[in-house]
Amino acid sequence: MYYLLLIISAIIAYAFGSLSTLTIASLYVYKKNLRKLGKGNTWFSNFRRIYGLGGLLTLLLVELVKDIVPIIIGGLLLSIKGHGDIGRIFAGFCVIVGRQWPMFYDFKGGYATVAIIVTAFFAQLSIGAAALLAAVLLIWITKYISLGSIGAAAMMLVTAILVADQRLVIYLSLAVLLVVLMRGLPSIVRIAGGKEMRLSFEKDLSYKFDK
Repeated sequence: MYYLLLIISAIIAYAFGSLSTLTIASLYVYKKNLRKLGKGNTWFSNFRRIYGLGGLLTLLLVELVKDIVPIIIGGLLLSIKGHGDIGRIFAGFCVIVGRQWPMFYDFKGGYATVAIIVTAFFAQLSIGAAALLAAVLLIWITKYISLGSIGAAAMMLVTAILVADQRLVIYLSLAVLLVVLMRGLPSIVRIAGGKEMRLSFEKDLSYKFDK
């Protein structure tokens, strides 16, 4: 029964993680097809260029809801066996995996920064606060989202080692860091070569002139 609940939780969380927040926000909030605007892709950079800072805040809200729902479901499922806390962080890990390797988009995803921070908060408030601080500082200083994700995952593990009451929380935090490093390795290579795009809040209206 316990493993069955884990499997159900994993499937739900991975499916939620595989959903494109960019596409959801573009189609259902702004009523536009992101693939037909700007550079015609569903990457964060294209969304940011088109919708600006207001779009970024909307995107973060959609991302929060999309990540929180499966984590709550995972906690409720595992609470049946008295392990709701483990169910939440395990579901968070599966959301992160889905965000980075989404089954709906040829396993090509994003950096899961928000999912990492949300998962850290559900593990423990102090762990979440540390992960959030690390992500914000690194993204603010470097303008690289990938470094913010790696920093958040690394801080999640360090803080979990210091304050977590259960070893499984530490193990899952380590798993989070490992998958984030796997996903972020190409970005690190691009950063070293000066080819990684930096975060910018300038709004691009050039799509209005696209034919």
